[in-house]
Amino acid sequence: MLTIGLTGGIGCGKTTVSQLFKEKNVPVVDADEISHAIVQTGQPALTELENAFGQQVLLSNGSLNRKYLRELVFAKPNKKALLESILHPIIYRTMDQQLNEFDSPYGMLSIPLLFETKHQENIDRVLVIDCSEEAQKLRVKARDQLSDSMIGSIMDSQCSREFRLSHADDILNNDGTLEKLKSDIDKLHSLYLKMSTGKNHTYPAK
Repeated sequence: MLTIGLTGGIGCGKTTVSQLFKEKNVPVVDADEISHAIVQTGQPALTELENAFGQQVLLSNGSLNRKYLRELVFAKPNKKALLESILHPIIYRTMDQQLNEFDSPYGMLSIPLLFETKHQENIDRVLVIDCSEEAQKLRVKARDQLSDSMIGSIMDSQCSREFRLSHADDILNNDGTLEKLKSDIDKLHSLYLKMSTGKNHTYPAK
């Protein structure tokens, strides 16, 4: 199976793009969905987080205190590194297992931190969803009700827009209309189907 790594900055529209590919019966495995699932009450990863960060990482009902953990890791880079060392191996192992369950010409791994974790080395092709930074901020603020400073901190923690674009194999611009986005996805879908049938996955040069 040809494996596409789908990525982009916060608020760029990865969820929308993922859904449009799913409507074409393309399997999409989402890192964010898995990261939420593996820290549910009773999951081993949640116990690991409690051991690493203390009981304050849990709410009174035993579930993960996401607000506390988010603020902690953005305030203390060493805590962020510790969190990633615990969760990322579990997330990527689970993603690979889930994608391998599908029988499809190509599939997608939706990974917000694809470049930051250097996971692009483990996929065949990188698709970057792009939009202006102003659009990112407006979308995140409307969706998550985060403060401007928190949104800025999240964007600063991710690789730059310039880096993503310069390391992409394919780019979907999401500053325009939904109809334009769908048209661009149609073209990429055709390209990926053709590439998936190529002998030994011979791709166009980056």
